[in-house]
Amino acid sequence: MRLLLVEDDAPLADAVARGLRRERFAVDVVHDGEGALDRIALVDYEIVVLDRNLPGLPGDTVCERIVGERRPARILMLTASDDVSERVEGLMLGADDYLPKPFDMRELVARIRALGRRAHRAAPPVLRWRDITLDSARRTALRGDRDLRLTNREFALLETLMLADGAVLSAEQLMESVWDDRLDAFSNAVRVTILTLRRKLGDPPVVMTIPAAGYHLS
Repeated sequence: MRLLLVEDDAPLADAVARGLRRERFAVDVVHDGEGALDRIALVDYEIVVLDRNLPGLPGDTVCERIVGERRPARILMLTASDDVSERVEGLMLGADDYLPKPFDMRELVARIRALGRRAHRAAPPVLRWRDITLDSARRTALRGDRDLRLTNREFALLETLMLADGAVLSAEQLMESVWDDRLDAFSNAVRVTILTLRRKLGDPPVVMTIPAAGYHLS
């Protein structure tokens, strides 16, 4: 799952981003409202974690723009205030959830995952392809009875391919879905991760390459 974290407190943003990446999320970080809208115009994020009290363009305006432009992202709004009326205002602006600071990282992760389930309501919690079973909630991947022991990136890559249901996905599409903006656009990370994923999946081969097009499950 790829998400955008919009937080003007740089040390806090760095700490939260590190925690979310440990939980297998691909995280892009910006520190102001203008930067958030620029990123959202380029990437279809599944979740936007949005600080309400941003310098310059406030979080309320960013939220209204996301909702008004009918972007697919779910919005989790953060605020330093625990006042109920402020929570109501944020939800009335179109935010999907609201979390006051300071917050426990475990609660933030749980709320993001809950929003992600809403965004993919049609997707089953357990994905299956041939003899491969992937449980997103338990973060397990099996081929037959064998635990594949996937890394975060391998797990996210396999999940993306399984959700595509056999459709061909380009390297660029996989980069956008699985990696965040720290990845160099000219990196061979997709090819290398496909290679290690294939090794762990074993035979018979299931991840196929279509020259000049991309990858799919067969």
